[in-house]
Amino acid sequence: MFETDCVIIGAGVVGLAAARALAISGRECVIVDRGPVIGSETSSRNSEVIHAGLYYKTGSLKGQACVSGKPQLYAYLKERALPHRCCGKLVVASDDDELSRLGAISHQAEANGVHDTTIISRAEALELEPALSCTGALVSPSTGIIDTHTYMTSLLGDAEDRGAVLALNTAVERIVVRKGGFELHTRGAEEAFAMRAREVVNCAGLGAVEIARRTEDLAPAHIPEFFMVKGSYFTLSGRAPFNRLIYPVPIAHGLGVHLTLDIAGEARFGPDAELVDKIDYNVGTAQRAAFETAVRRYWPGLPDGALQPGYAGIRPKTTSDPVADFRIDGPAEHGIEGLVNFFGIESPGLTSSLFLGDRAVEMLG
Repeated sequence: MFETDCVIIGAGVVGLAAARALAISGRECVIVDRGPVIGSETSSRNSEVIHAGLYYKTGSLKGQACVSGKPQLYAYLKERALPHRCCGKLVVASDDDELSRLGAISHQAEANGVHDTTIISRAEALELEPALSCTGALVSPSTGIIDTHTYMTSLLGDAEDRGAVLALNTAVERIVVRKGGFELHTRGAEEAFAMRAREVVNCAGLGAVEIARRTEDLAPAHIPEFFMVKGSYFTLSGRAPFNRLIYPVPIAHGLGVHLTLDIAGEARFGPDAELVDKIDYNVGTAQRAAFETAVRRYWPGLPDGALQPGYAGIRPKTTSDPVADFRIDGPAEHGIEGLVNFFGIESPGLTSSLFLGDRAVEMLG
Protein backbone atom coordinates (compact mmCIF):
# COMPACT_ATOMS: atom_id res chain seq x y z
CA MET A 1 0.00 0.00 0.00
CA PHE A 2 1.38 3.39 -1.04
CA GLU A 3 2.00 5.83 1.83
CA THR A 4 2.28 9.61 1.80
CA ASP A 5 1.89 12.57 4.11
CA CYS A 6 -1.13 14.21 2.47
CA VAL A 7 -3.65 13.41 -0.24
CA ILE A 8 -5.39 16.32 -1.93
CA ILE A 9 -8.60 15.30 -3.68
CA GLY A 10 -9.35 17.54 -6.65
CA ALA A 11 -6.96 19.09 -9.17
CA GLY A 12 -8.95 22.26 -9.74
CA VAL A 13 -7.53 25.66 -8.95
CA VAL A 14 -8.17 25.41 -5.18
CA GLY A 15 -6.86 21.85 -4.93
CA LEU A 16 -3.71 22.80 -6.82
CA ALA A 17 -3.21 25.90 -4.66
CA ALA A 18 -3.64 23.74 -1.56
CA ALA A 19 -1.19 21.15 -2.90
CA ARG A 20 1.35 23.91 -3.60
CA ALA A 21 1.02 25.35 -0.09
CA LEU A 22 1.16 21.93 1.56
CA ALA A 23 4.20 20.89 -0.48
CA ILE A 24 5.96 24.15 0.38
CA SER A 25 5.27 23.38 4.06
CA GLY A 26 7.37 20.23 3.67
CA ARG A 27 4.69 17.59 3.21
CA GLU A 28 4.89 14.77 0.70
CA CYS A 29 1.71 15.21 -1.35
CA VAL A 30 -0.35 13.21 -3.82
CA ILE A 31 -3.05 15.00 -5.83
CA VAL A 32 -5.85 12.81 -7.18
CA ASP A 33 -8.59 13.83 -9.58
CA ARG A 34 -11.34 11.85 -11.30
CA GLY A 35 -10.94 13.86 -14.51
CA PRO A 36 -8.54 13.37 -17.41
CA VAL A 37 -6.88 16.80 -17.06
CA ILE A 38 -6.41 19.36 -14.31
CA GLY A 39 -9.27 21.79 -13.71
CA SER A 40 -11.67 19.98 -16.02
CA GLU A 41 -14.84 21.05 -14.18
CA THR A 42 -15.60 24.31 -12.35
CA SER A 43 -12.11 25.78 -12.69
CA SER A 44 -12.18 25.76 -16.50
CA ARG A 45 -15.81 26.87 -16.89
CA ASN A 46 -16.09 30.37 -15.46
CA SER A 47 -15.56 34.03 -16.36
CA GLU A 48 -11.82 34.02 -15.52
CA VAL A 49 -12.29 37.23 -13.56
CA ILE A 50 -10.05 38.40 -10.72
CA HIS A 51 -12.71 39.82 -8.42
CA ALA A 52 -12.26 42.86 -6.19
CA GLY A 53 -14.67 41.76 -3.43
CA LEU A 54 -17.44 44.35 -3.80
CA TYR A 55 -20.62 42.47 -2.99
CA TYR A 56 -19.96 39.82 -0.33
CA LYS A 57 -21.56 39.98 3.09
CA THR A 58 -19.54 41.75 5.75
CA GLY A 59 -17.52 39.20 7.71
CA SER A 60 -18.18 36.37 5.25
CA LEU A 61 -15.44 33.90 4.36
CA LYS A 62 -16.01 34.75 0.70
CA GLY A 63 -15.34 38.41 1.38
CA GLN A 64 -12.25 37.74 3.48
CA ALA A 65 -10.84 35.20 1.02
CA CYS A 66 -11.43 37.42 -2.01
CA VAL A 67 -10.07 40.68 -0.58
CA SER A 68 -7.02 38.94 0.90
CA GLY A 69 -6.51 36.59 -2.03
CA LYS A 70 -6.63 39.24 -4.76
CA PRO A 71 -3.27 40.93 -3.98
CA GLN A 72 -1.70 37.50 -3.39
CA LEU A 73 -2.87 36.40 -6.84
CA TYR A 74 -1.74 39.57 -8.63
CA ALA A 75 1.70 39.33 -6.99
CA TYR A 76 2.03 35.66 -7.97
CA LEU A 77 1.02 36.33 -11.59
CA LYS A 78 3.34 39.31 -11.89
CA GLU A 79 6.31 37.49 -10.34
CA ARG A 80 5.96 34.62 -12.81
CA ALA A 81 4.94 36.77 -15.81
CA LEU A 82 1.74 34.75 -16.25
CA PRO A 83 -1.01 36.09 -18.56
CA HIS A 84 -3.37 38.48 -16.76
CA ARG A 85 -4.63 42.05 -17.03
CA CYS A 86 -5.90 44.46 -14.40
CA CYS A 87 -8.44 46.00 -16.78
CA GLY A 88 -10.99 47.24 -14.23
CA LYS A 89 -14.75 47.00 -14.46
CA LEU A 90 -17.79 49.24 -14.51
CA VAL A 91 -20.96 48.37 -12.61
CA VAL A 92 -23.50 50.28 -14.68
CA ALA A 93 -26.91 51.60 -13.69
CA SER A 94 -29.58 51.61 -16.39
CA ASP A 95 -32.17 53.78 -14.60
CA ASP A 96 -32.51 56.12 -11.62
CA ASP A 97 -33.43 53.32 -9.21
CA GLU A 98 -30.28 51.39 -10.08
CA LEU A 99 -28.26 54.61 -9.88
CA SER A 100 -29.32 55.03 -6.27
CA ARG A 101 -28.12 51.49 -5.51
CA LEU A 102 -24.55 52.18 -6.59
CA GLY A 103 -23.94 53.93 -3.28
CA ALA A 104 -24.92 50.80 -1.36
CA ILE A 105 -22.48 48.74 -3.44
CA SER A 106 -19.71 51.24 -2.72
CA HIS A 107 -20.46 51.14 1.02
CA GLN A 108 -20.43 47.33 1.03
CA ALA A 109 -17.11 47.34 -0.79
CA GLU A 110 -15.69 49.68 1.86
CA ALA A 111 -16.98 47.38 4.62
CA ASN A 112 -15.20 44.49 2.92
CA GLY A 113 -11.90 46.38 2.76
CA VAL A 114 -12.11 47.49 -0.87
CA HIS A 115 -11.25 51.19 -0.81
CA ASP A 116 -10.60 52.02 -4.47
CA THR A 117 -14.10 52.24 -5.97
CA THR A 118 -15.59 55.50 -7.27
CA ILE A 119 -19.03 56.44 -8.56
CA ILE A 120 -19.01 58.39 -11.82
CA SER A 121 -21.64 60.18 -13.87
CA ARG A 122 -23.10 59.07 -17.17
CA ALA A 123 -20.86 61.48 -19.06
CA GLU A 124 -17.75 60.21 -17.26
CA ALA A 125 -18.73 56.61 -17.96
CA LEU A 126 -19.18 57.36 -21.66
CA GLU A 127 -15.75 58.96 -21.77
CA LEU A 128 -14.34 55.63 -20.60
CA GLU A 129 -16.59 53.40 -22.69
CA PRO A 130 -18.41 55.34 -25.48
CA ALA A 131 -20.58 52.36 -26.51
CA LEU A 132 -22.25 52.19 -23.09
CA SER A 133 -25.78 53.18 -22.23
CA CYS A 134 -26.17 54.05 -18.55
CA THR A 135 -27.26 56.66 -16.02
CA GLY A 136 -24.03 56.32 -14.03
CA ALA A 137 -21.49 53.70 -12.99
CA LEU A 138 -19.27 52.44 -10.21
CA VAL A 139 -15.63 51.94 -11.19
CA SER A 140 -13.69 49.01 -9.72
CA PRO A 141 -10.11 49.54 -10.93
CA SER A 142 -8.64 46.43 -9.28
CA THR A 143 -10.88 43.91 -11.06
CA GLY A 144 -8.99 41.95 -13.70
CA ILE A 145 -8.83 38.87 -15.91
CA ILE A 146 -6.58 35.82 -15.92
CA ASP A 147 -5.68 32.85 -18.11
CA THR A 148 -6.85 30.15 -15.72
CA HIS A 149 -5.19 27.16 -17.37
CA THR A 150 -1.74 28.78 -17.41
CA TYR A 151 -2.19 29.68 -13.75
CA MET A 152 -3.21 26.13 -12.80
CA THR A 153 -0.24 24.71 -14.71
CA SER A 154 2.05 27.00 -12.72
CA LEU A 155 0.52 25.93 -9.40
CA LEU A 156 0.98 22.29 -10.34
CA GLY A 157 4.58 22.97 -11.35
CA ASP A 158 5.28 24.60 -7.99
CA ALA A 159 3.86 21.58 -6.17
CA GLU A 160 5.70 19.06 -8.36
CA ASP A 161 8.99 20.95 -7.90
CA ARG A 162 8.62 20.12 -4.20
CA GLY A 163 7.86 16.46 -4.77
CA ALA A 164 4.08 16.37 -5.25
CA VAL A 165 2.65 13.68 -7.54
CA LEU A 166 -0.48 14.03 -9.69
CA ALA A 167 -2.80 11.07 -10.41
CA LEU A 168 -5.52 11.82 -12.97
CA ASN A 169 -8.46 9.56 -13.88
CA THR A 170 -8.44 8.49 -10.24
CA ALA A 171 -11.70 8.40 -8.30
CA VAL A 172 -11.83 8.11 -4.52
CA GLU A 173 -14.33 5.41 -3.59
CA ARG A 174 -13.91 5.23 0.18
CA ILE A 175 -11.94 6.90 2.97
CA VAL A 176 -11.38 4.88 6.14
CA VAL A 177 -10.27 6.73 9.25
CA ARG A 178 -7.38 4.87 10.90
CA LYS A 179 -5.26 5.61 13.94
CA GLY A 180 -2.82 8.31 12.90
CA GLY A 181 -4.30 8.87 9.47
CA PHE A 182 -6.47 7.56 6.66
CA GLU A 183 -6.75 4.73 4.21
CA LEU A 184 -8.04 5.81 0.80
CA HIS A 185 -9.49 3.29 -1.62
CA THR A 186 -9.34 4.60 -5.16
CA ARG A 187 -10.00 3.39 -8.67
CA GLY A 188 -7.93 4.41 -11.65
CA ALA A 189 -8.54 3.89 -15.33
CA GLU A 190 -7.42 0.25 -15.18
CA GLU A 191 -7.21 -0.87 -11.57
CA ALA A 192 -8.12 -0.18 -7.96
CA PHE A 193 -5.47 0.67 -5.40
CA ALA A 194 -5.17 2.00 -1.87
CA MET A 195 -3.12 4.69 -0.16
CA ARG A 196 -2.35 5.60 3.41
CA ALA A 197 -1.99 9.26 4.38
CA ARG A 198 -1.69 11.23 7.57
CA GLU A 199 -3.87 14.00 6.13
CA VAL A 200 -6.63 14.39 3.55
CA VAL A 201 -7.74 17.67 2.00
CA ASN A 202 -11.03 17.42 0.10
CA CYS A 203 -11.09 20.04 -2.67
CA ALA A 204 -13.24 17.99 -5.02
CA GLY A 205 -15.59 20.82 -6.01
CA LEU A 206 -18.72 19.27 -7.49
CA GLY A 207 -17.72 15.98 -5.86
CA ALA A 208 -16.77 17.34 -2.42
CA VAL A 209 -20.03 16.43 -0.67
CA GLU A 210 -19.95 12.93 -2.16
CA ILE A 211 -16.37 12.49 -0.93
CA ALA A 212 -17.55 13.52 2.55
CA ARG A 213 -20.33 10.91 2.36
CA ARG A 214 -17.71 8.29 1.52
CA THR A 215 -15.61 9.20 4.56
CA GLU A 216 -16.26 6.71 7.33
CA ASP A 217 -16.75 8.13 10.83
CA LEU A 218 -17.65 11.58 9.48
CA ALA A 219 -20.97 12.28 11.17
CA PRO A 220 -23.91 13.24 8.91
CA ALA A 221 -24.20 16.54 10.78
CA HIS A 222 -20.89 17.55 9.17
CA ILE A 223 -21.99 16.73 5.63
CA PRO A 224 -23.90 19.62 4.03
CA GLU A 225 -26.64 19.47 1.46
CA PHE A 226 -25.56 19.75 -2.15
CA PHE A 227 -27.01 22.00 -4.86
CA MET A 228 -25.80 22.72 -8.38
CA VAL A 229 -26.39 25.98 -10.24
CA LYS A 230 -25.70 26.00 -13.97
CA GLY A 231 -24.49 29.18 -15.60
CA SER A 232 -24.49 29.50 -19.40
CA TYR A 233 -22.35 31.86 -21.44
CA PHE A 234 -22.77 33.29 -24.92
CA THR A 235 -19.85 34.47 -27.03
CA LEU A 236 -19.77 37.39 -29.45
CA SER A 237 -19.20 37.20 -33.17
CA GLY A 238 -16.72 40.00 -33.79
CA ARG A 239 -15.00 42.37 -31.38
CA ALA A 240 -16.76 44.17 -28.55
CA PRO A 241 -16.15 47.94 -28.31
CA PHE A 242 -15.12 47.74 -24.64
CA ASN A 243 -11.79 47.76 -22.82
CA ARG A 244 -13.20 47.03 -19.36
CA LEU A 245 -15.57 44.45 -17.92
CA ILE A 246 -19.17 45.65 -17.85
CA TYR A 247 -21.51 44.46 -15.09
CA PRO A 248 -25.13 45.45 -14.51
CA VAL A 249 -26.30 46.33 -11.01
CA PRO A 250 -26.70 42.95 -9.21
CA ILE A 251 -30.06 41.22 -9.24
CA ALA A 252 -31.64 39.06 -6.53
CA HIS A 253 -30.17 35.71 -7.67
CA GLY A 254 -26.77 36.82 -8.93
CA LEU A 255 -24.67 39.43 -10.69
CA GLY A 256 -26.75 39.44 -13.86
CA VAL A 257 -25.57 38.88 -17.43
CA HIS A 258 -22.27 40.71 -17.62
CA LEU A 259 -19.66 41.26 -20.28
CA THR A 260 -16.20 39.88 -19.62
CA LEU A 261 -13.11 39.72 -21.78
CA ASP A 262 -10.51 37.00 -22.12
CA ILE A 263 -6.78 37.62 -22.41
CA ALA A 264 -7.09 37.83 -26.21
CA GLY A 265 -9.77 40.53 -25.88
CA GLU A 266 -12.67 38.35 -27.00
CA ALA A 267 -16.00 39.06 -25.27
CA ARG A 268 -18.38 36.66 -23.57
CA PHE A 269 -21.65 37.26 -21.79
CA GLY A 270 -23.09 35.51 -18.77
CA PRO A 271 -23.69 33.62 -16.72
CA ASP A 272 -27.37 33.18 -16.06
CA ALA A 273 -28.37 30.95 -13.13
CA GLU A 274 -30.37 27.72 -13.28
CA LEU A 275 -30.76 25.22 -10.45
CA VAL A 276 -30.09 21.75 -11.93
CA ASP A 277 -30.02 18.18 -10.65
CA LYS A 278 -27.43 16.75 -13.06
CA ILE A 279 -24.22 17.87 -14.74
CA ASP A 280 -25.00 19.09 -18.24
CA TYR A 281 -22.77 21.58 -20.02
CA ASN A 282 -24.85 21.99 -23.16
CA VAL A 283 -25.82 25.53 -24.19
CA GLY A 284 -28.59 25.94 -26.73
CA THR A 285 -30.15 28.93 -28.43
CA ALA A 286 -33.25 29.04 -26.20
CA GLN A 287 -31.73 31.63 -23.84
CA ARG A 288 -30.40 33.88 -26.60
CA ALA A 289 -33.33 36.28 -26.63
CA ALA A 290 -33.13 36.77 -22.86
CA PHE A 291 -29.38 37.36 -23.09
CA GLU A 292 -29.85 39.91 -25.88
CA THR A 293 -32.44 41.81 -23.84
CA ALA A 294 -30.16 41.88 -20.79
CA VAL A 295 -27.09 42.98 -22.75
CA ARG A 296 -28.90 45.72 -24.66
CA ARG A 297 -29.75 47.47 -21.38
CA TYR A 298 -26.13 48.56 -21.24
CA TRP A 299 -25.02 47.96 -24.86
CA PRO A 300 -27.89 48.94 -27.17
CA GLY A 301 -25.58 48.60 -30.17
CA LEU A 302 -25.34 44.81 -29.85
CA PRO A 303 -25.81 43.60 -33.45
CA ASP A 304 -28.69 41.27 -34.21
CA GLY A 305 -27.62 37.63 -34.21
CA ALA A 306 -24.17 38.41 -32.78
CA LEU A 307 -24.52 36.20 -29.69
CA GLN A 308 -23.64 32.54 -30.14
CA PRO A 309 -23.96 29.68 -27.60
CA GLY A 310 -20.64 29.40 -25.82
CA TYR A 311 -20.08 27.18 -22.82
CA ALA A 312 -21.53 26.46 -19.39
CA GLY A 313 -20.23 25.93 -15.89
CA ILE A 314 -21.80 24.46 -12.78
CA ARG A 315 -21.33 25.93 -9.31
CA PRO A 316 -21.30 23.71 -6.22
CA LYS A 317 -23.40 25.11 -3.38
CA THR A 318 -24.23 23.98 0.13
CA THR A 319 -27.62 25.78 0.23
CA SER A 320 -30.10 27.12 -2.29
CA ASP A 321 -29.32 30.63 -1.04
CA PRO A 322 -27.77 32.53 -4.00
CA VAL A 323 -25.34 34.28 -1.65
CA ALA A 324 -24.27 31.14 0.25
CA ASP A 325 -20.83 31.44 1.81
CA PHE A 326 -17.81 29.17 1.42
CA ARG A 327 -17.63 26.40 3.99
CA ILE A 328 -14.34 24.92 5.19
CA ASP A 329 -14.53 22.25 7.89
CA GLY A 330 -11.37 21.16 9.70
CA PRO A 331 -10.69 19.11 12.83
CA ALA A 332 -12.10 21.89 15.02
CA GLU A 333 -15.49 21.45 13.30
CA HIS A 334 -15.83 17.68 12.81
CA GLY A 335 -13.29 16.27 15.27
CA ILE A 336 -11.27 14.13 12.84
CA GLU A 337 -7.58 15.00 12.98
CA GLY A 338 -5.93 15.56 9.62
CA LEU A 339 -9.10 16.08 7.57
CA VAL A 340 -10.14 19.32 5.86
CA ASN A 341 -13.26 19.56 3.67
CA PHE A 342 -13.80 22.47 1.27
CA PHE A 343 -17.51 22.80 0.46
CA GLY A 344 -19.35 25.19 -1.85
CA ILE A 345 -16.22 26.71 -3.38
CA GLU A 346 -17.57 28.69 -6.31
CA SER A 347 -16.84 32.28 -7.32
CA PRO A 348 -14.61 33.93 -6.08
CA GLY A 349 -12.68 30.67 -5.63
CA LEU A 350 -10.26 31.51 -8.44
CA THR A 351 -9.41 34.91 -6.95
CA SER A 352 -9.20 33.38 -3.47
CA SER A 353 -7.22 30.28 -4.40
CA LEU A 354 -3.86 31.17 -2.84
CA PHE A 355 -5.58 32.34 0.34
CA LEU A 356 -7.58 29.10 0.49
CA GLY A 357 -4.45 27.02 -0.09
CA ASP A 358 -2.81 28.73 2.87
CA ARG A 359 -5.98 28.12 4.91
CA ALA A 360 -5.62 24.36 4.34
CA VAL A 361 -2.11 24.45 5.82
CA GLU A 362 -3.31 26.58 8.72
CA MET A 363 -6.19 24.24 9.58
CA LEU A 364 -3.93 21.18 9.53
CA GLY A 365 -1.32 22.88 11.71
